[in-house]
Amino acid sequence: MDLLTPPPDLYGRPRVDGFMRWLTAFGDRYSPALGGPLLRRNPRRPLSRPLPPLQLVVTARRELAADVIELRLADPSGGPLPPWQPGAHLRLALPSGRERHYSLSGDPADRAGYRIAVRRLPGGGGGSVEIHDTLHPGTRVTARRPRNGFAFCAEPAVLLLAGGIGITPLLPMAREAQRHGLDWRLVHVGRSADTLPYTDELRAFDPHRVVLRTDDEHGGVPTGAELLAHAPRGAAVYCCGPAPMLAAVQRALDGGPVRAGGPATALHFERFGAAPITDGAPFAVRLGADGPTLDVPADRSALDVLREARPDLPYSCHQGFCGTCEVRVLAGSPDHRDRRLTPEQRADGALLPCVSRAAEGETLVLDV
Repeated sequence: MDLLTPPPDLYGRPRVDGFMRWLTAFGDRYSPALGGPLLRRNPRRPLSRPLPPLQLVVTARRELAADVIELRLADPSGGPLPPWQPGAHLRLALPSGRERHYSLSGDPADRAGYRIAVRRLPGGGGGSVEIHDTLHPGTRVTARRPRNGFAFCAEPAVLLLAGGIGITPLLPMAREAQRHGLDWRLVHVGRSADTLPYTDELRAFDPHRVVLRTDDEHGGVPTGAELLAHAPRGAAVYCCGPAPMLAAVQRALDGGPVRAGGPATALHFERFGAAPITDGAPFAVRLGADGPTLDVPADRSALDVLREARPDLPYSCHQGFCGTCEVRVLAGSPDHRDRRLTPEQRADGALLPCVSRAAEGETLVLDV
C-alpha cells in the first residue's frame, strides 16, 4: 500500500473504511492550518503571561556591622513566598523608582520571609542610601521574583570566598553544603572585624570550616594564593567580593604553581558591579538625531558617560543581565555584550549600554 491509497477497512472488508477516510480528509485540511499565521506560535514568546511582581513589607530591620543593615521582607498577608536557591538575588523597586539587586542571605527553607543585607555607600548611585534612610518596619516595596545568576552546584568539595558584604550569597551556600555533608570551607575577609556582617552565624558553624580574616590583624589584604590555600582537594571555588579580590583569585587559580600544585579546580564568581573594561575601544554616542555627541573612552562604559548627561537614566546591575538601562539605537552598529537581549530585540534596536560598546571610531545614535 502506498501513501496515496486510502487504508482498507479495519475489519478486512473489501470496501474502504469510512472512519479512516474521514480521518485522512480531516488531517489533510487540519495539518496545513497549524502553520497559518493566526495559529503559528513564536517559540520565543512565553507560554503564559509574566508573573506579577511581589508586594512585600519590611517586617524587621537590624544593624549587622558598620554601615550594614539587614532587612526581612514578607508577604503582607503572611502567605508563603516563591522558592529560591542559594545564590539567588531579589530585584527591589525602591520608592524613588530606582531598582537594585540584593542577594538573598537567609535560608531557602524559610518561605515566610526573604532576608537581604545592604551596605551604605554614600558615593554610590543612591540606592543603598535610600534603603538605609527610608526602609523601616512597615514600609511596603515591590520586587521581582528571585532569580539566580550565581547558582550553587553542590560539588563534593567547595571553597567559599567572601569579601565584606559578599558574604550574603555565600552564607546560604554554606548552609546547603553543611546540610548535604559536603567537604567545604569558607573564608570571610574584610578591613576590620566591625565591617564583617554575619560573624555570629558564621561562628556557629564548625570552627574548622570557617575562617574570619581581617586586614588590620593580618598585615594587609590577602593574596589570591593565600585564599586558595584553604581549599579542600579538588574543590570548586565560589567567590563574591570586590573586583581586586576576584582578580587576585583568578590570577592565582590560573597561575602555574598554584594551578599545578593547589587543590582548587574551578571558579564560580559574582561581582559587586561591572567588570573592568580591558578590551574596549573609544567610540561615541549621540543623544538623538540632533543631540550632543559624547565620547566614550576605552576604559569606561557608555552608561557611565550617558548618566553624566542624563542623571535620571535608570540602571541597576551594571553587568548586562537585568535590562533596566535598555535604550534604543537609531543608527550605528553596536557590539552587544549583554546576557539578556534576544537576537530579535537586538535587531529591533535594543541596547544595554552598561556593557555593550561599538567599534573604534563608531558613533551610536541613541533614542535618549
